[in-house]
Amino acid sequence: MKTREVLDAGSPDEPKYRMIADSLRESVLAGEYRAGSRLPSETELVRRFGVSRMTIVKAIKELQQMGLVTRRVGSGTYVAARTSQTSRLFGLLIPELGQTEIFEPICQGMASYQGVNRHSLLWGNAVSEGDPKEQAAEELCQQYIAQQVSGVFFAPLELSPVKDEVNRKIVSALDKAGIPVVLLDRCVEQYPRRSQYDLVGIDNRRTGYAATMHLVKAGARRIGFLGKQFSASTVDARIAGYREALIASGMLGQEDLVMRGDPGDTELVRKMLDEKRPDAILCANDHTAANLMQSLGRLGRRVPEDIRIVGVDDVKYASLLSIPLTTMHQPCVELGRVAMAAMLSRLENPDFPARDILLSCRLVVRQSCGSAQVG
Repeated sequence: MKTREVLDAGSPDEPKYRMIADSLRESVLAGEYRAGSRLPSETELVRRFGVSRMTIVKAIKELQQMGLVTRRVGSGTYVAARTSQTSRLFGLLIPELGQTEIFEPICQGMASYQGVNRHSLLWGNAVSEGDPKEQAAEELCQQYIAQQVSGVFFAPLELSPVKDEVNRKIVSALDKAGIPVVLLDRCVEQYPRRSQYDLVGIDNRRTGYAATMHLVKAGARRIGFLGKQFSASTVDARIAGYREALIASGMLGQEDLVMRGDPGDTELVRKMLDEKRPDAILCANDHTAANLMQSLGRLGRRVPEDIRIVGVDDVKYASLLSIPLTTMHQPCVELGRVAMAAMLSRLENPDFPARDILLSCRLVVRQSCGSAQVG
């Protein structure tokens, strides 16, 4: 049967529900199902594709997010009118694009989302390191307002003493212009507060918890946390998870082992080590971990023999460091796809409550944690 052939031709790593959604989408776009016509029932689709009802439900939701179908309670699923498939222009407001490795694959995920060929993504201009990213972000926001984009994907600024003021100014301007916002990776509010906007990112609290528990299982007994000053709210969420893991392990004492500062400042790192005496450090991200490992090398501290290190992100160079880095892998491409789905859903349902859509990370064990057999 043709539908079977479509499924069999898909990538082995592609979820079945997405393959089914692609098959049905092609049928709709080819005119096999006309606008206003009813799709086969869930029972019929279960039988046709040989999958569970839950898989079919997920496939139908995927089609809804594309704006191809609508659900009618007690009646079924119907092909949406073509007017719901108009072309849209979206702006990417990512000040750290080109500086932080995770955002490029996130943008690639957006571009690869099914049905996005009807829409266009404006990437804006990446800000070079050293340039005033606050000013550049505000200018790009005004450009998008002038172009009357349909929505903006915004990754709020971090590592700036005025980040909160600038972030709120940007979303306020977009609100005034009536432009929907989907936040990428981080919130504009401090953890654990949340904003009025949809947010797509990883579950940072659980990520911090999982990474810390790995170090506990690896034998660490004085686990520190290191992050930079003025970091995003994601880092505070990772610290919350880190502390929960210490509590669960009976290792959270009166002494606070959370450290803030530049991991590339050798003297600062020396002072932190002398005062905190950690035998392991969970870093806010891989970039912090890589700089810390260099400082530790200059201080004659060995990784992992003297200090175990774990990062977050799993950037490309994590496995290429002199001591390959154990880290939490972010599903960046999938985050991009989910972000696009969230934006299209927000446009179709503007009155829905704001949502946090948080994906799980995967632990990647390498040499820096000193225990390749513990996962």
